[in-house]
Amino acid sequence: MPSVLTERSGAVLTITIDRPGRLNALDEPMMAELRTALEAATVARDVRAVLLTGAGSAFCAGGDVAAMEAHRANGTLPELFHRLTAQQEHIVREILGMPKPVVAALPGVAAGGGLSLALAADWRIASETAVLVPAFLQLGTVPDGGLSYFLPHFLGIGGAQKLLFSNTRVPASRAREMGLVHEVVPASELPGRARARAQELAQGPTRAYGWVKRLMVAAFSESAESQMALERRWAVEAAQGNELPEGIRAFHEKRKPNFPPP
Repeated sequence: MPSVLTERSGAVLTITIDRPGRLNALDEPMMAELRTALEAATVARDVRAVLLTGAGSAFCAGGDVAAMEAHRANGTLPELFHRLTAQQEHIVREILGMPKPVVAALPGVAAGGGLSLALAADWRIASETAVLVPAFLQLGTVPDGGLSYFLPHFLGIGGAQKLLFSNTRVPASRAREMGLVHEVVPASELPGRARARAQELAQGPTRAYGWVKRLMVAAFSESAESQMALERRWAVEAAQGNELPEGIRAFHEKRKPNFPPP
């Protein structure tokens, strides 16, 4: 049985982590499926936005500790973690580099590596019952999947230290106040609101979204001068494409833009 499901609706591809009995915990087969689904979404020209969510009551509870226990018992834990963290790195890189927006819908817990997946997305919508948990130090290990990158940039060093060292459980309402999620809705409204947001983004300037994603990541490693050079480069590319001309026409004609597929 597959543990990652995909469903197309217009220009939106929904990717669902489907291990509800394990709170959608990450194991090797599921991570391979998730990576494949994301890679396919990246290159699919008719997909203009991706909705990433989890089945049942959780988004993703992080690594599958039961699988870890089996490897601990037979002495292969280091090999397992080498493979898991490498696969997680590929998955997060795919989300960050995807030239189209990714919406994460969090029906419940996003813990450990699941929190990394959520923070890699471009827009996060949580149910009122969702909770964010770093979890790594509880197991005696370090963050992976870019969490040690995301948290300091979202919260500053002090905020990241507080969250990681105390393993603070952050309820959805507090996560919104901290800027870790963009929207919080009742659980019953989450699927519909997440689909609607993904559809809104799918109608937007897809190529420009992709450039903005790359600028956001580069902003924390580039100087102001090199960042402005990137802005200039992609602004020129936008002027050579078909999205910016349509945006200018729509503004001039006082109508909503109808951005074409990239």
